[in-house]
Amino acid sequence: MALWWRSLRRRSQRRPISWTRTLALADVFDGTDGCYPSNGPLVQAFNGNLYGTTEECGANTDGTVFEMTPSGTLTTLYNFCSQSGCADGGRPTAGLIQATDGNFYGTTPMGGANSAGTVFEITPSGTLTTLYSFCAQSGCPDGSSPSGLVQATDGNFYGTTGEGGANNLGTVFQITPGGALTTLHSFCSQSGCPDGSFPLTGVIQATDGNFYGTTNLGGAKNDGTVFEITPSGTLTTLHSFCSQSGCSDGDQPTAGLVQDTNGILYGTTSLGGGSTFDGTVFSISMGLGPFVETNRTAGKVGSKVIILGNNLTGATSITFNGTTAPLLKVTAAAILTSVPTGATTGTVTVTTPSGTLNSNAPFRVLP
Repeated sequence: MALWWRSLRRRSQRRPISWTRTLALADVFDGTDGCYPSNGPLVQAFNGNLYGTTEECGANTDGTVFEMTPSGTLTTLYNFCSQSGCADGGRPTAGLIQATDGNFYGTTPMGGANSAGTVFEITPSGTLTTLYSFCAQSGCPDGSSPSGLVQATDGNFYGTTGEGGANNLGTVFQITPGGALTTLHSFCSQSGCPDGSFPLTGVIQATDGNFYGTTNLGGAKNDGTVFEITPSGTLTTLHSFCSQSGCSDGDQPTAGLVQDTNGILYGTTSLGGGSTFDGTVFSISMGLGPFVETNRTAGKVGSKVIILGNNLTGATSITFNGTTAPLLKVTAAAILTSVPTGATTGTVTVTTPSGTLNSNAPFRVLP
């Protein structure tokens, strides 16, 4: 608590705080419907509602999956540890993703058949299926304590475990929608752990098709890494933190990465940086080109969609998988459009004076 207060006090001394937005509480958890919402962000589903997880409380005190309408009506879809021995998992720390099949997928770091965490699928109506229980293999080479998932362009899910693996220092894994798991990499497989150890968050798939993430420890200085891994499991350490004098490049990342529409990857470290050692925001370029990103990945014909990007001023056309859409409003960083009649699921393409930009993920046209 003391560290938290000193951090808050330092921030308040740097600049005055001013409120420029009105905050409204959509719901306050009371314990019966869960408590301590998970670290992962809410996901807005195809139906427009929000879905997420809580780490604790609920009917069995081990967390929940919930649905919330934009107006604030909350429904508990599932209470973890509802099955004997917590075979369905418990205490999720990551959020959910909605896959292309319309169902939600997530992980629990605890529970499951071997008390080492699970990967689960849950329908919008609340039917949960445990796809995999970690530590199912002798010695836990398949990992334990998983973080969040990402669905890749091949339709499979990819993630990390913070523990387990061949060296008990975490893994990167692939799992099919049917629950077949493959361990792609066990961290600390190289002498001295230059490949990192203890990933605390999942991976992202960048526009080159490879996955990128961070480890909290390991690397050349044992202060964490940024890594790239191919879908087949070839891992490359891109940066070892604390490599610069005084750890000016940061130390011990606890969060994952994001790819900006300029193509560059960004992330944070929890420590290091300047003289106060309060952490950093960093970027790492892999030479990937710019792209556009839709603010939602699915919608019906006629629904409004915001397209995010860079240098969009002067855009001359937008197409949804080849079907032309209207340019309702254009700024340098965003375009407002709507899903055109006749559009089908596929890539969104924006034509600008400087070239053509494609979306980093296909847009799904809903019936």
